[in-house]
Amino acid sequence: MNGCSDDAALCSLDDIPDSGGLEASASILVLRRGDDAWAYRNVCPHFSIPLNYEPNTFWTYDGQLLMCAHHSAMFRFEDGACIDGPCLGASLTSVPIRIEGRNVFIDDAGKG
Repeated sequence: MNGCSDDAALCSLDDIPDSGGLEASASILVLRRGDDAWAYRNVCPHFSIPLNYEPNTFWTYDGQLLMCAHHSAMFRFEDGACIDGPCLGASLTSVPIRIEGRNVFIDDAGKG
């Protein structure tokens, strides 16, 4: 279900490991905790490289934090803020999403 059009879902909520992440497209990471999800560009603000080292493998802790596989920066699920590591104070770039029928869509309605 990978796609970025208005009609195509990025993924199903059930495709994302609970308390983990999924590479929903080449550049979008979706994080999940229960029925909540957040999406970000899959780019670490430290060196502008992907947050994962291996395809579709993300290091997460207790459904709360995502760790960059390259330099161990730690980001909160809820807002993408870096709370520890080399880019402390920076944030991941948010991608607005909506969940309908357990499918995750890019939410273009919130864009200008």
